[in-house]
Amino acid sequence: MPDLIGVTGATGEVGGRVARRLADRGIAQRLVVRDASRAPQLDGAEVATMTGYGDRESVRAALEGVGTLFLVPGEEATDRVEQHKTAVDAALDAGVERIVYLSFLGASPDATFTLVRHHWATEEHIRAKNVPFTFPRMSMYMDFIPFFAGPDGVIRGPAGDGRVGAVLRDDLADVVVEILADPAAHEGAVYDVTGPEAFSLAEIADLLGVRYHEETIEEAWESRRATGAPDWEIEGWVTSYVAIANGDLDVVTDVVRRIGGHDPVSLQKFLRAERPTSP
Repeated sequence: MPDLIGVTGATGEVGGRVARRLADRGIAQRLVVRDASRAPQLDGAEVATMTGYGDRESVRAALEGVGTLFLVPGEEATDRVEQHKTAVDAALDAGVERIVYLSFLGASPDATFTLVRHHWATEEHIRAKNVPFTFPRMSMYMDFIPFFAGPDGVIRGPAGDGRVGAVLRDDLADVVVEILADPAAHEGAVYDVTGPEAFSLAEIADLLGVRYHEETIEEAWESRRATGAPDWEIEGWVTSYVAIANGDLDVVTDVVRRIGGHDPVSLQKFLRAERPTSP
């Protein structure tokens, strides 16, 4: 059995899935959350609170006694990299021996998708600390695909004919749990976690019964300015489509099958489950 596992983001979608799977397997864990009242009630799970990744002392206190840390990225913010670095340093202060960081496909300092650069910087900080690590790098979430279209039934973005091998969050969680259950066996590994096939946005639109409109980059910026979001966030949204156009997310691997132990769910199967037909 692994040492005590610290699970961050346990009130969220991926962290919550991981926590429930660990509990089902009887693996000791500590749920590290901001609000204890929102933590899932799971057999064998402790709960510890922190004020946020940027508060080094609260993170350190929450992780005392944890052997392996599953670090879910913080919310998108201009200082997210600094928050991540602080959380990693606090984990090491607390005596954490291994870090499993949920990264993103193609993490690099010059990634087209600008928010992915945050993941590269976090990976590099962990590497520099000489702590054993594993980086599962997720593709885009398949769970988001039904929401790609706007209220007018149109998917808009400068994605061209590029393709994306989106992964279901349940499949991603299965991979992460296998890593956490035997972290030494995955030490130093970087896994690209994807679905079973890649789709263009036009193909996704056909499956959803909507239309795809390929925007220019300028049109994409203009259409998103109405949200009132800051420029750095809009840039992240727009460049995610440009990354698809460039082929950065046209990646399909066997990691869910090889590590998670089963075939990944296809987009068609997922959409059928989301939109069941009448008997």
